[in-house]
Amino acid sequence: MDAATVRALIAAGMPDAQVTVDGADGVHFEALVIASEFAGMRPLQRHRRVYQTLGDRLGGEIHALALKTLTPEEWAARD
Repeated sequence: MDAATVRALIAAGMPDAQVTVDGADGVHFEALVIASEFAGMRPLQRHRRVYQTLGDRLGGEIHALALKTLTPEEWAARD
């Protein structure tokens, strides 16, 4: 597993999202997912939505995934 594959899986499951993924060791990854569908969701709901895109790979091929999930408005307002 590599960061590009994790990114592709998330992007396939959330085609309207902006997704970046980092992780060089093949099992630990960090993802930034920006999606308007996150509006009104709590952080846990957002994370579960991303986890759905990865299915059984999470906890197996993907040992750890640190997530930052934002709406486009939250992304624009950061700093």
